[in-house]
Amino acid sequence: MAAGVVFVQNQFTMFAAYNAWANDRLYEAAAALTSEEFNRDVGAFFRSLCGTLNHILVADRIWMRRFTGEGDAPTRLDQMLFADLGALRVARHAEDRRITRYVEALAPEALLGMFTYVPVSSPEPVTQRLAPALSHFFNHQTHHRGQAHTILSILGKEPPSLDLIYFQRSDDGRRFA
Repeated sequence: MAAGVVFVQNQFTMFAAYNAWANDRLYEAAAALTSEEFNRDVGAFFRSLCGTLNHILVADRIWMRRFTGEGDAPTRLDQMLFADLGALRVARHAEDRRITRYVEALAPEALLGMFTYVPVSSPEPVTQRLAPALSHFFNHQTHHRGQAHTILSILGKEPPSLDLIYFQRSDDGRRFA
C-alpha cells in the first residue's frame, strides 16, 4: 500500500474528528440564541441559522447514503429536518458519530475505489473515486459552517473559532498535529 494513500486516509480521519469538534462548538453557540434569533432570516443562502444547520445535516445524510448505501437520504437540499435546535443537535451528534465510524473503518485502498450515485440536482448517474468525493464532503461542511459563523456575527453573537489549527491544538485534535 502506498504511503500516500495511508496519509490521505489519516487526513480523512482527522477531518471527521474536526467535523464533530467544530459542530459541537457551533451548536454550543447556537444554544445561546433565542428561538426567534435561531430562525431569523438574515439573507443567508439557507436564510437562517436553522436553515443552514439543517442543510449541512441534509447534505451529510445524502452523502453518507451514497457512501454506505444506508440511512435516510433527503430529496431536497433545503429540506427542514428539524425546526427545534435540541432535536437538530441530537441528530447532528448522531450523524457525526456515524461519519467518524465510517471514515475510521475505511481501508486505505477503498479510497482509490470508484462508486456511482445519482445527484439530487440531476438524474444522470455520476461515477468517481471515493477520495475526491470525501474531500468534497468535508469541504462542503466547512463552507456552510463558515456561513453559520457569519450568521452568528450578524445576530450580534460571538461566533466560536472553528479553524482547523485550533482543533489540532485542542485536546481532541492534538493527536493529528
